[in-house]
Amino acid sequence: MSEPRDPSDTPDAFDAIVDDETTRDPDLAVIEAGSRTLRTQSGPPVGDPVPGRPEDPELDKALREVETELSTRWGETKLEPSVTRIAALMDVLGEPQRAYPSIHITGTNGKTSTARMIEALLGAFELRTGRYTSPHVQTITERISLDGAPISAQRFIETYQDVKPYVELVDSREEYRLSFFEVLTAMAYAAFADAPVDVAVVEVGMGGTWDATNVIDATVAVVTPIDLDHTDRLGGTTGEIAGEKSGIIKQDATVILAQQPVDAAQVLLKKAVGADATVAREGMEFGVVSREVAVGGQLLTLRGLGGEYDNVFLPLHGAYQAHNAVVALAAVEAFFGIGSQHARTLDADTVRQAFARVASPGRLEIVRSSPTVVLDAAHNPHGARATAEGIGEAFGFSRLIGVVSTSGDKDARGLLEAFEPIFAEVVITANSNPRATDVDALAAIAVEVFGEERVVVEPRLPDAIEAAITLAEEDAEYGGAGVLVTGSIFTVGDARLLLRKG
Repeated sequence: MSEPRDPSDTPDAFDAIVDDETTRDPDLAVIEAGSRTLRTQSGPPVGDPVPGRPEDPELDKALREVETELSTRWGETKLEPSVTRIAALMDVLGEPQRAYPSIHITGTNGKTSTARMIEALLGAFELRTGRYTSPHVQTITERISLDGAPISAQRFIETYQDVKPYVELVDSREEYRLSFFEVLTAMAYAAFADAPVDVAVVEVGMGGTWDATNVIDATVAVVTPIDLDHTDRLGGTTGEIAGEKSGIIKQDATVILAQQPVDAAQVLLKKAVGADATVAREGMEFGVVSREVAVGGQLLTLRGLGGEYDNVFLPLHGAYQAHNAVVALAAVEAFFGIGSQHARTLDADTVRQAFARVASPGRLEIVRSSPTVVLDAAHNPHGARATAEGIGEAFGFSRLIGVVSTSGDKDARGLLEAFEPIFAEVVITANSNPRATDVDALAAIAVEVFGEERVVVEPRLPDAIEAAITLAEEDAEYGGAGVLVTGSIFTVGDARLLLRKG
């Protein structure tokens, strides 16, 4: 780590971050006064990070058998809001989740990208990491990573076989069987203990309080931006949703807050006060000082909890990824005690190396050229607005064709409205997930948003991508045309396989 910096050496550019906080409620000052607040004075593998199916036919067969067994359980959209079953399973497994410290991440958008960045930073500082994220883009093994790489199919199968007898024991005792997500969570925690890891980076599945991951006592709790999603389960306002997500904030933890709506911030800060947690807020204790679009990504200057880091190249597009990066940086600084126990920065060169190696599959990811085809997993209006802004900034297409398939429980109209200003035409289709929105129903919404003349319907995703590429290429005038495939992580995963990125 570098020598400590003078905490009074704060550049004018960072002052602008505070000035940007124009929507903050003055009453928040009362809440914040009761909370100890962090003050500024105080390596992943190269190549495609998404694995394909096992090449060994026998291994692939064994993996499919495990996937089939898991598929007989409640899916990720069917929930019984409690941690009773997962806690019982952890108990009979010997509490593997307590064998290592954890960083826990919740929020509406940006969780997986932030988790990958945290993992990359920790790995660059020679800590062995475990990362648990969801859902997967292509292969179920992506969800559990060790040292920056998804666990092998063989290890995934072995981990499942190890926990299976204990899962069946808990199943026999509880009113409901353990769900698909609960079993995977147990597998992740067991794999991390078996490795063993130095630190686990854990993304919630949904919410926080009753999420299956919430049997850890994370020393650092991260809340990425909160917006409306899963409103039937989490609440109809960002404040109500924040109430559920605040459940990951534990006693004496450090809380890293991305920029939040005022009502969400109020709820989160109240929870932090009650838990005597230390709080650091984007735009106050840390933030993005500057960013410039660069070839293949962006060049950042980030203000962390201990000081400034300049010339940070991030090979990801979009302002939202810059904000994810500074949240990840603050989380790692907090994990190392910077800002509360230590007045110093992390080694800047190590930070730069870590960020330069970050990958986030399916997030403004280019998978083909001539014309350029970009994949993005935006699945709600908040994510779609960020994607629309990012693609406009990074690519400057003269004509952009959208390929969209959403999940049936999402705000399809809001998502399409967010993309309408940037799509010349949209091709409506379906992905392979059973929960995909009915094509005719989605097309009817698209016609209302775009007008009939700008909507094409192709029920099969391969045909939809081909139609979009044809539209992008149909006139020589549009030499800078592109295609954006979006609407769901499942849509992106299917497209990635079709385009043979994996």
